Amino acid sequence: MPVIPFPSQSAPPSATLTKPRVPTVPSRWTFPATAASVRRARWAVAGALPADCSPQLADDLVLLASELVTNAVRHGALHDEDQLVELFLWPADGHYWLAVSDAGDGRPVIRASGPEAGCGGRGLVLVDAVAAAWAVVPRRPCGKSVVAGMPLH
Repeated sequence: MPVIPFPSQSAPPSATLTKPRVPTVPSRWTFPATAASVRRARWAVAGALPADCSPQLADDLVLLASELVTNAVRHGALHDEDQLVELFLWPADGHYWLAVSDAGDGRPVIRASGPEAGCGGRGLVLVDAVAAAWAVVPRRPCGKSVVAGMPLH
């Protein structure tokens, strides 16, 4: 284990170690894998944002949370009464990041949907259009997280 020397009073200022920036702790919520959780997720994200967050950014983050939690409930949960969906929100690297995790093994994909597709099938199309970046990340021992980011400014 490396030893970090304690700076002495005689050490020049450039020789003292700078402390790393402490990252923001992500907000984390768990919800039952039910349709009612989508509304609760929207409220959680809206309530966690700072007062000076732009209305457009807040609306976009709430939309992303809604779409990702809906997908996790409909397609990712194992339809077990004890299934949970996790939602994380945190600022980092000039973005707000959202991650929604479920226990399902299926990998979400964007589906081309026309007017005849009905009401469903457009969630990831919206995520792809609104988010600056998004990805599906496997979770161990099972499941996945869908992570999406929005620029802070």
